[in-house]
Amino acid sequence: MSKPCLLVLYGSQTGTAQDTAQRIARQAQRRQLQVRVLPLDNYNVANLISESLVVFVCSTTGQGDPPDNMKIFWRFLFKKSLPVGSLSRLDCAILGLGDSSYPKFNFVAKKLHKRLLQLGASILLPVGLADDQHDLGSDAVIDPWLTSFWEKVFALYPSLADLIPLREDDPLPPTHTFHFLDDVKEKMDGRLRILTEQTVPSQSHPFSARLVSNRRVTDMSHFQDVRHIEFDITGSNIEFAAGDVVMMFPCNTPQDVQQFCQLLRLDPEARFTLRATDNTAGVFQTRLPQPCTVRHLVESFLDIGAVPRRSFFELLSTFATNEIEQQKLLEFSSAAGQDELHSYCNRPRRTALEVLTDFPHTTAEIKVDYLLDLFPEIQPRSFSIASSLQAHPHRLQILVAVVHYKTKMYKPRRGLCSSWLASMDPAQGEVYVPQWVKKGTLKFPKEKNTPVIMAGPGTGVAPFRSALQERMAEGKNANILFFGCRSETKDFYFRSEWEDMIKTGHLTLITAFSRDQEEKVYVQDRVRENAELLWDLIANRSACIYIAGNAKQMPTSVCNALKELFQQEGGMSSADASQMLTNMERTGQFQSETWS
Repeated sequence: MSKPCLLVLYGSQTGTAQDTAQRIARQAQRRQLQVRVLPLDNYNVANLISESLVVFVCSTTGQGDPPDNMKIFWRFLFKKSLPVGSLSRLDCAILGLGDSSYPKFNFVAKKLHKRLLQLGASILLPVGLADDQHDLGSDAVIDPWLTSFWEKVFALYPSLADLIPLREDDPLPPTHTFHFLDDVKEKMDGRLRILTEQTVPSQSHPFSARLVSNRRVTDMSHFQDVRHIEFDITGSNIEFAAGDVVMMFPCNTPQDVQQFCQLLRLDPEARFTLRATDNTAGVFQTRLPQPCTVRHLVESFLDIGAVPRRSFFELLSTFATNEIEQQKLLEFSSAAGQDELHSYCNRPRRTALEVLTDFPHTTAEIKVDYLLDLFPEIQPRSFSIASSLQAHPHRLQILVAVVHYKTKMYKPRRGLCSSWLASMDPAQGEVYVPQWVKKGTLKFPKEKNTPVIMAGPGTGVAPFRSALQERMAEGKNANILFFGCRSETKDFYFRSEWEDMIKTGHLTLITAFSRDQEEKVYVQDRVRENAELLWDLIANRSACIYIAGNAKQMPTSVCNALKELFQQEGGMSSADASQMLTNMERTGQFQSETWS
């Protein structure tokens, strides 16, 4: 068989699957193969019947959902009209990136594998199921999987053995080239770049919403800074319902931008245009204006404050001329050095910018053309919308816990988006945040008399505030909210609003303040205490149950409390109780939205 052209297609929500797809492409280039890399929704799926060799790299989001950039592909692939055997010419492999702390671990990769088999594709090796929870992260599965993949490809195409691979320490050509402009520098207004024509805002065309208020809602003595933030969305065409989420791109701090430009000897005001050099570049960087300033590129696009992935060290090592730095970078790039890399980078949450300062000789060798290969794009952040348009017309509100914690690093670690939002003060002048809205996973009942039971500890209460405002406006009064926090006086969000809803008969509120007494009390304890009431609503009135909040222990603990309740009040076995919850989830009577 002749030399194949490898196609790498990815579905990525946070950039990890994209990074892995690009890593596979680099391995292909070093083996002298032609390769293309694309997000699944940028590929014409009808052409799949004529492809010979494809790797699918996909993550799983939410409750077993495909990432946003593979949803069109997903709908097409599961059309019942597709003939069995239509992909019989295709040799392919599937690599899933997941997190086993979520119930639907690598669900998308498993389902894709099953569907491709149904359509007649030849699967070269077992589906790879990488797990972020592994001590060494996803690479513990990805490394051996890639070794097996290349063995299968070389067995399938024996002529590849005749090609001399490129050396690992030779840098590959950059995916983009920078062309600097000599003309007069102009000040660029970030807000003017965002399109304002009458379309529904989206990731490629966000709406620049004015920040109206930014208020701390936790007591000043409380360890956690939580903000209630409101935006004016007048004239945006943005519509949303309870359960929907707002998306936004954060920016790097001016201090980090300045330090980065100094380290790489870049003039922040210099203007350039970008050109893609080959088809491994994937999607051309549509978020960047052409021409663009270096400042805008670093501030709004390059994720210099993220913990760098292994691929960062692989590429960095190819620039190194200092022997000590090169040896360390090669160690961090190797399979054997992953525990060392985790100790250096992942455990203390060291940022890419901090890594550059630790490798000054190598940093001085970085050529500007490689910036888009070294640093991933800043990913959009999502927040549950905490308000209803029926209660607050032309407004959109969110509840944001500001991420701030200590590691062994001298400087505290800060969440990029939450810290960026918290720093905005509309009293100091108008502030605008580009944003768009995405359909959420939570769907609330249309029937007026269906009771709704909600468990939302901490900031998990945000979508339920939206739901309660919406349901009040629609005259739906059968609402029970389980709210949990540490202390009644320190982090009891929206207390006065809940009290007003109770007075008007729109809400039954059950609280759990975990630290206000000697013995800790959580939401799941309150669920158990109210077993009789809840069983009556579920069994006799078909109540819907919703959970939102942190994915650590809370969702599992609440689910266990519900199953105990089914056994106790419904007189059923443990197996039947589990089955009942599974059935409720399948029909939408039980829904959860959790995040890590």
